[in-house]
Amino acid sequence: MPPAACNREEELHWLALRMAPSLGARKAGQLIEKFRTPQAVFRASVSALEAAGLLPAVARSIASGCAFEDAVVQQEKLLAAGAAAIPITDPRYPPLLREIYDPPVVLFARGRLELLGSLMIAMVGTRRPTPYGTAVAERLAADLGRAGLTVASGMARGIDTAAHQGALSAEGGTVAVFGCGVDVIYPVENRRLAAELAGKGLLLSEFPMATPAYPQNFPIRNRIVSGMSLGVVVVEGAQYSGSAITARLALDQGREVFAVPGNITSKTSWGPNLLIKQGAKLVQEAGDVLEELPAEARRRLVEELRRRTGDTPADGDAQRTLALGPMNEIGRKIFAILRVDTPTHIDGLLERVEDCSSSEIIAALFELEILGVVRQLPGRNFVKVW
Repeated sequence: MPPAACNREEELHWLALRMAPSLGARKAGQLIEKFRTPQAVFRASVSALEAAGLLPAVARSIASGCAFEDAVVQQEKLLAAGAAAIPITDPRYPPLLREIYDPPVVLFARGRLELLGSLMIAMVGTRRPTPYGTAVAERLAADLGRAGLTVASGMARGIDTAAHQGALSAEGGTVAVFGCGVDVIYPVENRRLAAELAGKGLLLSEFPMATPAYPQNFPIRNRIVSGMSLGVVVVEGAQYSGSAITARLALDQGREVFAVPGNITSKTSWGPNLLIKQGAKLVQEAGDVLEELPAEARRRLVEELRRRTGDTPADGDAQRTLALGPMNEIGRKIFAILRVDTPTHIDGLLERVEDCSSSEIIAALFELEILGVVRQLPGRNFVKVW
């Protein structure tokens, strides 16, 4: 893995590889596996390229170097838009996305590039949501954003838009994966949202700059939404829909699938309700998602939460923290009070945990939920997870 991002000449070769006619993501990835660098691919002979599995016409096209003219245009468009090309060997490339069957060899990104390395959760759903679906998506995205997760979606109308807006409202990270170039705004009514995402979030695509929003591009981009995420939350959607495709892709990629239950008489609830029948995790609140995350991911979220709040253990407490887990002292007191079989209302905790403000107790409860050791029930009641 290179220690830094590629230079302009290396970027040009990556862009030329991406712009090579009739070369899909899987074949391009196989060429990189064999030749290691795009420079070596373009230096290879036609016979060597054919031996690597390319059709003769595609091999001749690559060997001719005709893609470099388009690559130069792409480089100029990237510069004009303030965007960046992120090749698959770049350390900033999303690590989970690199593991899927057909990862893009180059990503086009505009905005906060550091979000590519964050822990992501995808949220998808119908373009025609009910008011319930919109409200749920916004609330869940906000709560997941506060927990430190980056919310990934597709900036489509409906649930996607609500997910991005919810994450932004909580000052959380959010990534919009386009089915067009990152300099093409689709749908046009989301122009203001796209501008906000370019500053506070990230616009991402595998499609070159200025690529129109062709309908066939959107199912293709769905594998990126799920591939770079720890899991996918389906809020509303029909039985056969884009969100259902994303859920299937998530299962194929070994990701968690979550679904928000809905009215059984509503067609927009058929998709998530069916997923729940098939084994998806039912989601009523953000904690339902957080408790299913891998332990290492939960620890990372807690560490990042502590950095944001300034609650970092002193060096002398390092051994105690390691031995007893990442709970702070207030969290330990709360954990000792809570029971598995008897819910405790937050007012009861406020009375029993001495010398602590309500905000400190709420923050500690939030941390315990992220760790997966405490669960919130309706009515602001809490129980210890068995």
